[in-house]
Amino acid sequence: MRRIKLIEVRSELGAGTRGASLGIDALKVACLNKGSDYFRRFNSVVVPDQNQVLFDKNHFPYAKHIDSIYNVLKGVSSTVEQTLRFGEFPLVLAGDHSNAAGTIAGIKAAYPHKTLGVVWIDAHADIHSPYTTPSGNVHGMPLAMALGADHRALQHNQVEPETEFFWRKLKDLGEAGAKITPDHLIYVVVRDTEPEEDRIIEEQHIRNFRLDEFRAKGARRVAREIYEQLRFCDMVYISFDVDSLDSRFSKGTGTPVEQGLDVAEAMALCRYLLENNRVVCFEMGEINPTLDSENTMASNAFDILEVATEAIQERLRLDTVTGR
Repeated sequence: MRRIKLIEVRSELGAGTRGASLGIDALKVACLNKGSDYFRRFNSVVVPDQNQVLFDKNHFPYAKHIDSIYNVLKGVSSTVEQTLRFGEFPLVLAGDHSNAAGTIAGIKAAYPHKTLGVVWIDAHADIHSPYTTPSGNVHGMPLAMALGADHRALQHNQVEPETEFFWRKLKDLGEAGAKITPDHLIYVVVRDTEPEEDRIIEEQHIRNFRLDEFRAKGARRVAREIYEQLRFCDMVYISFDVDSLDSRFSKGTGTPVEQGLDVAEAMALCRYLLENNRVVCFEMGEINPTLDSENTMASNAFDILEVATEAIQERLRLDTVTGR
């Protein structure tokens, strides 16, 4: 049977609020408090971060620390690629969400001729580029990297040549060019967006299951409809940002937003999505325990992680039995 491999990425270079680098350790504290042996059951690898550069002056106002982020994402990409080539299932635990661009690049590097679908469970669209960003925080840009998109038609930032250099290298990480297409990207409960992102989503016809639709249909039907849209994709990557949860449950994240999923809904959604045998990678990120005195966010996230992992293991067992 294929094994799960935990990939720990503590980089928080792309975040606007400090502390996401501690999210993995907060998950481990939640695991200990629950009396679980989760982190003893799986082999893990740590991708080197460069969080020490946060003490240095930032030289890239429209893509903060993009030079160091490029180096981190190269490590993420190569680790994910190697994990897949060894026949293991990469389960990525990450600091900020910019790291997901490295994960996507690694998947495509391992399977360059396969079509990838992405399910992005998040409060935010994360589809800005340096040309459109209002903040310069790169955790708002991973999907633009994956799409190979600059969004120049919506440009309002005059980006320096050095930033453009590293931005091009990030778009070409793993393999040159776009890794996904807009019709193979699906959002779930994205609700905190800027006008530029709203334009991109509308013009590119990117599907977004908003909370009212999610609750009207239920997690099982939403998962079924997601896979109907992704029916032409050979493989699927699922990215879970903890701020997809309603702010009542997600105080321990840098950008909590109201009108999100509750913990039970997130568990159900992850379970149904991960039952599909085309899923090749699952990622969870943006836990920030410095904003959460009781570690509630990490505790909720760990419960979701356990359910997601059980679904992955059950599916891997079935794949072994059926010879997939």
